Amino acid sequence: MIKKTDLLEMIATGENSLVEFKSSKVTTESIAKEMSAMLNLNGGYILLGVEDNGDITGLSREFQSVEEWVMNIARQNISPAIIPTFFPVMLSNKQIVGVIELHSESPGKPYKAKRARNWVSFIRVGSTSREATREEEGRLYQASQLVKYETKPLLNTGIESLDFQRVENYFQVIMKLDSLPPKENIDDWQQLLINSDLMVEDIGSERFSVTVAGLLLFGLRPNRNLSQAGVTAVVFPDKEKEYNTIDEEIIRGPLTPMKNTDGDIIERGVIDRSIDFVNRNLPSIAWIDGGIRRIEKALPINAVREAIVNAVTHRDYMMEGTDIQISMYSDRLEVISPGGLPNGVTIEKIKKGIIRVARNGMLKDILRDYGYVEHFGLGVRLRIIRLMMEHNQLEPEFISDEDRFCVCLRFREDRMQR
Repeated sequence: MIKKTDLLEMIATGENSLVEFKSSKVTTESIAKEMSAMLNLNGGYILLGVEDNGDITGLSREFQSVEEWVMNIARQNISPAIIPTFFPVMLSNKQIVGVIELHSESPGKPYKAKRARNWVSFIRVGSTSREATREEEGRLYQASQLVKYETKPLLNTGIESLDFQRVENYFQVIMKLDSLPPKENIDDWQQLLINSDLMVEDIGSERFSVTVAGLLLFGLRPNRNLSQAGVTAVVFPDKEKEYNTIDEEIIRGPLTPMKNTDGDIIERGVIDRSIDFVNRNLPSIAWIDGGIRRIEKALPINAVREAIVNAVTHRDYMMEGTDIQISMYSDRLEVISPGGLPNGVTIEKIKKGIIRVARNGMLKDILRDYGYVEHFGLGVRLRIIRLMMEHNQLEPEFISDEDRFCVCLRFREDRMQR
C-alpha cells in the first residue's frame, strides 16, 4: 500500500521502469503487456486513472468493477497466472486512482501476456515496454532456473573440442578417481563426460556434443564456439578509459588449470592468467609506520582473486560476444561481469553471504573442486569486503544493472607511490 503523498510524488516524477501510467479506458491487452514487462524486470506499479502526461483523471467505473477486471486479466491473460495487489488511493478532489502493485521477486519468469491468440513475453526498458528478443527471453528462463544455459549442447563440438589432458587431470588429480578408462577408449570417456554433464547426446542422432560448461572449463579453444568465453584486461594510465593503454591482454582458453598431485599448478587457466595480469600491473602503496617505511601492493591480491573468480563463475553466458572486463585505472580496479544479478539476488544479500541462487551451478561446483569457490558463499564478505577493510580501510563498491555487475576496488591514494 502507498500513501496519497507517495502517489502524488510518484506521478510528479513521471513514468520510469517501475511506474506506468494508464487511462481508466485502457484495454485488457495493454494492461496484460505492462504486467508481463514489469514482472519480468523488478516489479512495479501501474497507475489506473493517470494519463501519459501525468494528468489525473481517476477511475471512470466503480472500484469493485475495476478490481474484478484487473484480477481477471491477472488470471486469464498472464501466464503463469498471478494475484497482484490492487488498491484505491483517493485524492483530495475525490478522484480515485487504482494502483496495481506487482511484486519484484516473482519466481515464474518469463511472464507472458496474451496477445490475440498468442502468448508473448515483454520486458521493461526505461519507461517503455517491448517484446523480448529470443536472447532476452532465454535469460528470463535462466533466471527462473527453468533452463540451465550451462548444460546446453554446442553445435559442431565433440570430445575432440576438449583439452583431453585437462579433463584427465580433473578426474585423476582433482577428483582422485581410482580408475579411468584407457585414453583410446573414446566411448567410455564420452559416457563419463555425459554422466558429468560435460557432454550430452544430441536428440535424434548418435552424436555427442560438449555442453557450454564443458567447453568453458576444459575446451581447447572455447571462443570458436562460444565467443563470450574469456577475459579482456586493460590498464589505463589515468582515471578514465582512453585510447592509450599501459598494458592489455585478451585472455582465452579453458578456465581450469592443470595441477600435479601435490596441488601445484603446472599449467594455468584463464582464472589464474587473469589474476597474474592484475598482479603484475598492480601499483604499490607506501607509508610510514612507527618510523619504518612500509611498501605493499595497492590491493590485497586475494580480494582481487575473489572478484575475478566470482565474475567467471556467475556471469551471464547467454550474453554473446561480451567478455568479462578487467579495467585498471590510476585509482581503482574494476571487474565487470556481463549480465545483471540472477533472480532474487541483491547486492545486500551478496554482501551478507546469504545467496541461495546460482546462475551457473555446475560451473560453481567444479570450480569449487579446484578450490576457487567458497563452499558457503561467503567469499564476498570474507575475501573482498573484510580484506579490503583490513588492507586500506576502503569498502569495495558493488554496482548492478540489467546488463552488468561491477566490483570496484579503490586504492588508498594518500599512500600511492608516485
